[in-house]
Amino acid sequence: MPKAKTYFFCRNCGYQSSSWLGRCPECGQWNTFEEEVVRAALPTSASRSSSAEAASAPKLLQEVVYSEHTRIPTGCAEFDRVLGGGLVPGSIVLLGGEPGIGKSTLLLQTALSIPDKRLLYVSGEESEQQIKMRAERIGTATAGETQQCYVVAETVTQRIFEHVDAVKPDILVVDSIQTISTESIDSSAGSISQIRECTAELQRFAKESGVPVLLVGHITKDGSLAGPKVMEHIVDAVLQFEGDRNYGFRILRALKNRFGSTAELGIFEMCGDGLRQVSNPSEFLIGHRDETLSGAAIAATLEGARPLFVEVQSLVSTAVYGTPQRNANGFDLRRMNMLLAVLEKRCGFKLGAKDVFLNIAGGLRVNDPAIDLAVACSILSSNVDIPISPRVCMAAELGLSGEVRPVARVEQRIAEADRLGFEQILVSKYSSRIAKRGYKIHIVEVGVIEEALKALFT
Repeated sequence: MPKAKTYFFCRNCGYQSSSWLGRCPECGQWNTFEEEVVRAALPTSASRSSSAEAASAPKLLQEVVYSEHTRIPTGCAEFDRVLGGGLVPGSIVLLGGEPGIGKSTLLLQTALSIPDKRLLYVSGEESEQQIKMRAERIGTATAGETQQCYVVAETVTQRIFEHVDAVKPDILVVDSIQTISTESIDSSAGSISQIRECTAELQRFAKESGVPVLLVGHITKDGSLAGPKVMEHIVDAVLQFEGDRNYGFRILRALKNRFGSTAELGIFEMCGDGLRQVSNPSEFLIGHRDETLSGAAIAATLEGARPLFVEVQSLVSTAVYGTPQRNANGFDLRRMNMLLAVLEKRCGFKLGAKDVFLNIAGGLRVNDPAIDLAVACSILSSNVDIPISPRVCMAAELGLSGEVRPVARVEQRIAEADRLGFEQILVSKYSSRIAKRGYKIHIVEVGVIEEALKALFT
């Protein structure tokens, strides 16, 4: 039997120490060290060790032979978009999110929609009957009858690999990594050492067999992934599944992706029968009303390669208690204060004694600087109580001197605005090479904020 050793791990960052410490030298947190008993790792099987030794032999770079692997489509266009086109053979993907946000639902729907692939769904949180109940609830049980989807409730990695050897799946799903443990470590499931070792074992399996592995991960109360930070370094992709419980939308974004862009965004709608893909998010993010109201402006933003049109809502009122309030939902509050200073300095609007509230409709958070002009115009629209036409959109950044600056891929934003039926779009006149031919939409080029206000309110 391997000799057991006692170590202390920081539950915040995973730092390891041979003795208890009051303050973690890595992350600086106090009273975060927990004692864990760790045994030396058991020897691996002869077949796996021999294959690993053969694969670890050094080779010249020009002698390395590789084949172009075709990505595995998941059957979910939004999921494939975030992954970069599908699952890469031998990759390991970690999906994190808040409890009840829909992580297991997303993976079960994806598992039952992958055509012509044998899949093993390992659950450490639910039984086979509960997984079947979810499949029937989301309406994919009938579709799953034609797929080769195997389910098993297991929490020990050694027995999981025995099931893998028996089923020989093309894709492995583990829900969740915090409930899985290995017999080589004598500590409870979910501890830092267990998460690190189980992730490393699954990573070795994925690289040696070429089977992609999908992991579900829990998050802490501050929103970060639970477990050591090394877990995020081991995996090939880290996906964040987020959303507001007050809204029906769920957003899937990539925090790390070795095989694709981290700027892509997948949008889903939570329905009674599971998650529905939102192919045109703009129709949900733009409010529909019978009459035009002041304080609303439409901005053309980009999330990865996808243009999105969001509604910026502002409310400006006189400060009652003497100290003006500033509040922004879905937008950086410090950037809003900067835009307010620009409007007061360059345009002469006295906003220092007024409350300003800003909201991005739909619960989406936008970091694209192309939304600056829409934010400024919506604030001024509420201040003077003059509405902006809902058929007008904007795509430009606002500088500190009041100039309207160009943004990236403006032609793609114009083309999408023309497709959605907008009549007018405001862009910077410094944008290079805008091909105006073929567009029904009227393109208004402005150089400073005063020109934009003149085009909107006169």
